[in-house]
Amino acid sequence: MKKRLRIFVRGKLFNNFILTVIVINSVILGLMTYPAVCGVCGDLLHNLCFTCVLIFTIEMILKLYVYGKSFFKDGWNNFDFILVAISWVPTGGAFSSFRAFRVLRALRALRLVTRLEKLRIIVQAIIEAVPNVGWASLLLMLLFYIFSIMGTTMYASAFPEFFGTIGQSMFTLFEIMTLDGWATDIARPMMEVYPFAWGYFAAFILVSSFIVMNVIVGIVVNAISELSESVKIEKFQKQINESTQLEVELLKLKEQIKVIENLISAQKSEINK
Repeated sequence: MKKRLRIFVRGKLFNNFILTVIVINSVILGLMTYPAVCGVCGDLLHNLCFTCVLIFTIEMILKLYVYGKSFFKDGWNNFDFILVAISWVPTGGAFSSFRAFRVLRALRALRLVTRLEKLRIIVQAIIEAVPNVGWASLLLMLLFYIFSIMGTTMYASAFPEFFGTIGQSMFTLFEIMTLDGWATDIARPMMEVYPFAWGYFAAFILVSSFIVMNVIVGIVVNAISELSESVKIEKFQKQINESTQLEVELLKLKEQIKVIENLISAQKSEINK
């Protein structure tokens, strides 16, 4: 029974069904944010949402029965289990006043990460790249601090709304780093008072947006490529192991056939005698 359930749980039909339910559940959660839609078919949406949660729970029960304690050895299974457990957090009655509990329902859409291999690779690569990204972020924060001191020292008197304090300067520099309206809203008005302020902004943008941020992107991209290669190697090794096991089984089958042939020939010889 357990072997049959394991084959069923690992099968494409079951996994595609769960993936379809996840997508439907995500769409339902989005529709439930529209008051007009809830006013027309709110009960139907809530019933469908509850049905999806039941399906997810049955899935977890089947996997726990099939895999046992080994289920929790996989980090993605733990992540999946937590998301399903969160689905049972009450959102009505005495808990209806806590919006945080209602917001937790949206986390069910994250189950797409556990079901799609490409998304798992990206998320795992980002997690593995966190230490290197952390050092690059520390360098970026150091640059922010240095340029904030420079900006506060040079421009605080004329533009206190931008560079009045270290905190205001860092927020202004963050806005400049996004490259969204920094020229018309910040740089050009300041250049009317400080004509050479363009050098300060150009140096900060060159270092922060074009160098450090590209380094962070490069770290993540490199982690994704390395992880993709390792996944391909694991799949290739798995295929080799499966092929070798198949060859061993074929050799055993050939030996058994030879034994049977020898027995048949021995019986024939006895009959002829």
